[in-house]
Amino acid sequence: MPDFLAMQSVGTMVIVGIVLLLSVTIFRRPIGLLLRLVMNTIGGFIMLFVVNFLGGFIGISLGIGWFNAVIVGIFGLPGVGLLLMLQWLLVV
Repeated sequence: MPDFLAMQSVGTMVIVGIVLLLSVTIFRRPIGLLLRLVMNTIGGFIMLFVVNFLGGFIGISLGIGWFNAVIVGIFGLPGVGLLLMLQWLLVV
């Protein structure tokens, strides 16, 4: 006669495996979009560092923060222009 506890733990592992497989299948696209947003935000941080370094020579600076990095990460170079225009409009 097989051990009841061993059968129960095998059944639990099968159920957990099925739930994990369904979760990955259902959330694959949103997780991919989230990862792409994170990668773009990291690229935005890098671009902001470059803009602040090169802009220091001509007097342009942007704050390096999450909001600015997400804007630059999503929109790219036009995002830098957008942030510079917003800064000009709000400061002047």
